[in-house]
Amino acid sequence: MSSAVCQSEFCNQGWSEVLTHMSPYGYASFGVAFGLGLSVVGAAWGIWLTGSSLVGASVKAPRIRSKNLISVIFCEATAIYGVIMAIILANKIKKPEDTGFYLDQNWDYAGYYYAGYGMFSAGLSVGLTNIASGISVGIAGSSCAIADAQDASLFVKILIVEIFASALGIFGIIVGIIQSNACTFPIAAMEG
Repeated sequence: MSSAVCQSEFCNQGWSEVLTHMSPYGYASFGVAFGLGLSVVGAAWGIWLTGSSLVGASVKAPRIRSKNLISVIFCEATAIYGVIMAIILANKIKKPEDTGFYLDQNWDYAGYYYAGYGMFSAGLSVGLTNIASGISVGIAGSSCAIADAQDASLFVKILIVEIFASALGIFGIIVGIIQSNACTFPIAAMEG
């Protein structure tokens, strides 16, 4: 429930007031931050899962150390997807030409808020899919290391499952790019 006038002096009476009076630039910046931050969390979580199993399984079979590092590389790819999306989103944030405190009366407020919300949702989509991708790659990589230590013929079979788990991050960045395509911050008032 948004109103033009705030209930308190600084528009911080409650979460609904804070979120409804937040600038679209704030939402866009949070989209960049969530896209990058959650992707790095997903990569770190996957590396933690894979690395701990890899080190433990290499005690029994030292031959698996080098070839199972591909699992760590797949996990790191999810962080790279987040960096790519953060660069794309950050380049879409444009400041208005008029640097006054208030925007003009004929400003495109709908496009202004659409760009902010769209960039927030794009960043959040990429971040959440990269958390899922990082965890799933980590679990598959952990299984790959343990199975490879038992039987070397299982490495390629489980690696295919790991590739499909890594594809989740690619799907997430594709969805994020599609979501952010229409997000363009207006830089000048509409002609009218």
